[in-house]
Amino acid sequence: MGKKRNSSKPGPLLTQNIRELLGQGEVLFTNVAASTTQLSNSNEVAGARLSTAAIEPVPIYDTTEGLDDAQPKKKLKRVVVEGGFLGPGLEHHNATGLVPHYTQKSQVPPHLQKYFAQRKRYFSMYSEGCLLDEEGWFSVTPERIADQIAERCRCGTILDAFCGVGGNTIAFARTCERVIALDTSPVRLALARHNAAIYGVADRIEFILADYTSFARSYLSLPNPHAQKIDVVFLSPPWGGPSYLHPSASEDDPAPPGGTGTQTEYTLASVLPIPGDELFALTRKITPNVAYFLPRNMNIAEVGALVDASVEDAEGRKEKVEIEEEWMGNKLKALTCYFGGLALGQEWMWPQ
Repeated sequence: MGKKRNSSKPGPLLTQNIRELLGQGEVLFTNVAASTTQLSNSNEVAGARLSTAAIEPVPIYDTTEGLDDAQPKKKLKRVVVEGGFLGPGLEHHNATGLVPHYTQKSQVPPHLQKYFAQRKRYFSMYSEGCLLDEEGWFSVTPERIADQIAERCRCGTILDAFCGVGGNTIAFARTCERVIALDTSPVRLALARHNAAIYGVADRIEFILADYTSFARSYLSLPNPHAQKIDVVFLSPPWGGPSYLHPSASEDDPAPPGGTGTQTEYTLASVLPIPGDELFALTRKITPNVAYFLPRNMNIAEVGALVDASVEDAEGRKEKVEIEEEWMGNKLKALTCYFGGLALGQEWMWPQ
């Protein structure tokens, strides 16, 4: 979908000063292996436009049984995993042993088996050794959806505020010049880097162990934060677990995306770690260009209310939010809400 948008070229170590403010130092998992033993229709709705610590090693499985669907759209640099290693020169990215690499349904805990059946939709290169922790199995963005979002978010530097096991991060590394990936879990951050190495894009990503809200406030406290420019922020915050569609559902039957039954409308107040409207307001201080990944049962009026419809530019143009439905087959999985220059028709909001 066209060329990357104009942006200032990111300088070296964009986040160095922020790491110092956070007291994190260099937190870019340079030796993950060591840590294993130590640690659409168009509608107008209120300004919205709807369009279509110690870590114990775990067993490692090395068989190759898998699905053959959901092949990657583009030719990728393939890094073959043999015996749990990423290959020569990538040993320091290796997270094998942190979590199991399941290859047969019988190896998977019962409550994760329905997610395991979709493993090639999550990572088309799953059989090469991609790793997910328990939360990653039900929260990672399917690869084709991640690719669609990444195409819309082409830019110089993008911040993935809640990177998890790296589904969106990897896609961004294929369309953006630099990716900053944050997570509060050292395990998930290690898995994200491991998975990025399999896809051959780890060298384009800075993996930082940090809470996003602390990171954002530290960034904004820099003497001149916009001199170290972040063009786009992708928000995919925790939705409250796999039962977000059905708050009364049990853990054994959480009715995940694609399930059936009566859905409860999701509100921004349920977003973690802080209410979704506060999270958005903080993010807009960094950049107007925000992609907000939210549940399919989201209250659309609340999303529209995030934009102040009374504000307009010198030419009388008012900002709207574009809401894109993310489908896999005949199942609606989620909504991606594009703000600022990311929304179709609002290229005028993108800094020249």
